Amino acid sequence: MNSLIEKIQLLKSEMEKEKVTDPPALEAFRIKYLGTKGLLKQLMGEMKNVAPENKKEAGVLLNEVKQFTEQYYQKAQDSISLNSGSALHSTLDVTLPGDPLPSGGRHPISIVQNKIINIFQRLGFAVAEGPEIEDDWHNFSALNLPEDHPARDMQDTFFISRNPDWMLRTHTSSVQIREMEKGRLPLRIICPGRVFRNETISARAHCFFNQVEGLYIAEQVSFADLKQTLYFFVKEMFGERVQIRFRPSYFPFTEPSAEMDISCLICGGKGCNVCKKTGWVEILGCGMVHPKVLENCGIDSRKYTGFAFGMGIERLTMLLYEVKDLRLFSENDLRFLQQFSSAL
Repeated sequence: MNSLIEKIQLLKSEMEKEKVTDPPALEAFRIKYLGTKGLLKQLMGEMKNVAPENKKEAGVLLNEVKQFTEQYYQKAQDSISLNSGSALHSTLDVTLPGDPLPSGGRHPISIVQNKIINIFQRLGFAVAEGPEIEDDWHNFSALNLPEDHPARDMQDTFFISRNPDWMLRTHTSSVQIREMEKGRLPLRIICPGRVFRNETISARAHCFFNQVEGLYIAEQVSFADLKQTLYFFVKEMFGERVQIRFRPSYFPFTEPSAEMDISCLICGGKGCNVCKKTGWVEILGCGMVHPKVLENCGIDSRKYTGFAFGMGIERLTMLLYEVKDLRLFSENDLRFLQQFSSAL
């Protein structure tokens, strides 16, 4: 018993003489005294040889030494951390200029979207937004899309598996329906937002992209109003020299319907891979709102008429900046995105 007490007292005296002033010395102290094979563990192992009537006294003394060792280690650790911080602070010259931080910038899609919105706001269009998860009525049925229309096929639409009546919207036309249902006429809005299509990702297509759709409903709105609105938009967006043409087309929610082409900005109309050697690039679809769509939203189609149009922002951005791979817009490569910081 006396041997163990002497060992404990000797251990405490030895620790009090330790000089721990740096991280290596601190770690050596921990291993020597507090490690799994340290001196404290060895002394605890000798407790089995102590007589039962003396175990309590020896145990109390050993616990006191253990607490003393742990407190000593913690104080040494705090002291070393404080001194390290002070040393770092002493080497910091606060009078020197700070390290320059790279300036951020808007995404090219945001740049073009804001430009589109600005152009149409000058014509009196307000911005309207809606949910990205839509029901069948607002995404399809109200837009005069019959149940057997190809756009309802699973290969085009991301349906919610638990309830096929809900889906990720395939266009922002659903926002137009929601606004028409409010019955606040006349109505002149544009609807920017992200949409989703179950398509194979390639240089020209993606499973998600951004659209801006427009809608104008009032009395005596004509196709001539639609053409002049889009003529103004294209000239403001691409400049006076761009050529424009309309082609007849078909959309279930407009009648008559058309697609609008502009002369290819990359080849100047001479023909290239982007325009498929035609010299023309389709940028949007448009038409007069179908009377059935108006009636579905509670609007008197005999009193009111209107036009609608929709365009993909990625396609316009590719034309403006001559980007040939649509996937670049969603890869978050700073080398690509930093090229547009001066376009703000």
